[in-house]
Amino acid sequence: MHSAHELLTRWPALDVAAKRDRLQQSLRLSSGSLTGKLHASADAADRAASGLWRRDPSVWSADPTVQTAIADRLGWMSSPALMADSIDRLQTFAARVKADGFTDVVLLGMGGSSLAPEVLHKVIGVAAGWPRFHMLDSTDPAAVRATETAPATTLYLLASKSGGTIEPNVLAAYFKQRLLDAGISRWADHFVAITDPGTAVDRRARGDNFRDVFNNPADIGGRYSALSFFGMVPAALMGQDLAELIGWGLAMLAASEPGAARAMDNPAVALGLAMGAAAREGLDKMTLVAPPSLDAFGLWVEQLIAESTGKKGTGIVPIANEPLGEPAKYGTDRLFVRVRAHAAADEEKRDAVQRALTARHAPFVEIDLPAPIALGAEFVRWEIATAVAGALIGIDPFDQPNVQQAKDATNVLLAQYKSTGTLPIGAPDRTLPNGTTLTLSSAARAALRGTDADALLSLLHQGDYFALLAYVATRDAAFGEELQALRRSVRDQTRAATMFGYGPRYLHSTGQLHKGGPNSGVFLLISATPAQDLPIPGEPFSFGTLELAQAVGDFASLDAAGRRALHAHLPAPDRTTLRALGDALLARLGTTGAAAR
Repeated sequence: MHSAHELLTRWPALDVAAKRDRLQQSLRLSSGSLTGKLHASADAADRAASGLWRRDPSVWSADPTVQTAIADRLGWMSSPALMADSIDRLQTFAARVKADGFTDVVLLGMGGSSLAPEVLHKVIGVAAGWPRFHMLDSTDPAAVRATETAPATTLYLLASKSGGTIEPNVLAAYFKQRLLDAGISRWADHFVAITDPGTAVDRRARGDNFRDVFNNPADIGGRYSALSFFGMVPAALMGQDLAELIGWGLAMLAASEPGAARAMDNPAVALGLAMGAAAREGLDKMTLVAPPSLDAFGLWVEQLIAESTGKKGTGIVPIANEPLGEPAKYGTDRLFVRVRAHAAADEEKRDAVQRALTARHAPFVEIDLPAPIALGAEFVRWEIATAVAGALIGIDPFDQPNVQQAKDATNVLLAQYKSTGTLPIGAPDRTLPNGTTLTLSSAARAALRGTDADALLSLLHQGDYFALLAYVATRDAAFGEELQALRRSVRDQTRAATMFGYGPRYLHSTGQLHKGGPNSGVFLLISATPAQDLPIPGEPFSFGTLELAQAVGDFASLDAAGRRALHAHLPAPDRTTLRALGDALLARLGTTGAAAR
């Protein structure tokens, strides 16, 4: 681990010192009701930060076995320096891709392998003259079909830390076949792999002679990999200024070094202190308030916090991209984190809501993003903060013990499909007039005590959160608008914090929190029979079957974890059908008397 002095001087062209100076005052705390708790936890946050810089796993666990595992997951602290030393390689690689006439780049990945590149794409964008960038992290047939580009001029990035994740592998098989069908025999020239050394993807890429292979250090966890090859290879292919991006990351490391400032004044540690102290006081709904231009960043933050802290029955519940509401629509279980982006629209509206909530003693953290390229600093800030918060709430922020549950459940279902030709799906609790089937988890059925399945929302009580999970095409704007309207209505009518996620994407982010975190979630999982399915080369099941197996498998995992959940399967991914479901659920709030907040 480099010292602050080394970070400031080793790469003079990156102008790290000037960037550090701008970051030192980039965070402000309005502690509200948490004032005393923040001061009481400040020393513990300082100790956690010092341990992080020393790479001392005892910060998070006294168990020697756990400590060994943690020690193998702290490489992200050195990753910005590794990327600074890799700029020439990245730029040379990207320039060759551009010169060879590629017009499109399609990233095939999930979770930590895809969310950071999507942030860079949505917030910074593609430089003029560089290939168009597409990110595919869905098994929905419509989403796969919508991502099809001209095979002859498309480069595919197969990104997988473990090398065994089913989604990018079946997507790679599909696009390989697309290349072959287009008469491109040297299909491997169109593939680049980003993975850990020695994985199945690594071996395959070298055996098939992919255009290039980028091996990420194995001690960098997927959700902490933004400033590693997983983020920087796509950034290079978008023609982004890698020196600036990485320089900001190094600057945040230098500004956050323990000893330079106490926890309350440290631009990264203070955020972790606020998150951890708030969660310990029951304000565990960390609500990100940011302009729409940072929606993709919100999804990255959501993944980092949910997967890192949601375990052992505790955790921080990240609320990202929730529509801004009137102050009276929020409960008292929230910590607000406001990110101010330069030249963002509608700041006055967010200012007014913040003033009203602050007057009610709601705690606020304010963060300044001086420029889009300064995302490099934000990646590091939030990673450090999450590690510190994990120490304060007493969990290991580097494992994900419950993620495998849904994967295993999906594999069981697919195995049965291979042998029988059908997915084993039980009888629903109720079928609506339009054909939508409703199936309750055991915990929800018991809590409803004989009330119909469409009364699910009546189970929301003080301190609970609502999670809306949808297995549909992410690019269906009309359907997405209807989902967001349902989310907003639930928040406004119950004052519950609300989460939203597309499946199977969320399985690799918030899915860990759903099963391993506090049992305070009420889940509505929505799937739909696709309008048109799509085969997967080399598999007996289609993309539609895989998507449904993932939905049913996750619902089974929520059921096994004792969560209050409802699986609604629509006869088609139709906006009108979805609206009818939402109306039915919301109508029961007035008749069943959801708890007031």
